[in-house]
Amino acid sequence: MRVRIPSPLRSYTKAHEVDADGATLAELVADLDRRYPGIRFRMVDEQDALRPHIRFFVNGEQVRDLTIALEPSDEVHIVQALSGG
Repeated sequence: MRVRIPSPLRSYTKAHEVDADGATLAELVADLDRRYPGIRFRMVDEQDALRPHIRFFVNGEQVRDLTIALEPSDEVHIVQALSGG
């Protein structure tokens, strides 16, 4: 499936869109990490929870649950909030 990558994570993928596979969002993130080592840690913390500044949208709907089922035709957008002072 097509995955849109936010600018701060493009240093891993070198592209704004990539292909990845997974029956769940967790499997998709694991596949992204296999293809682009280190990217998972930027999105998921040590307790396997999404980091607070990361948002996933599947077919335009925000999801926070890594166990959500995905279809090969789904479109996934990863959004990273910017912060600072």
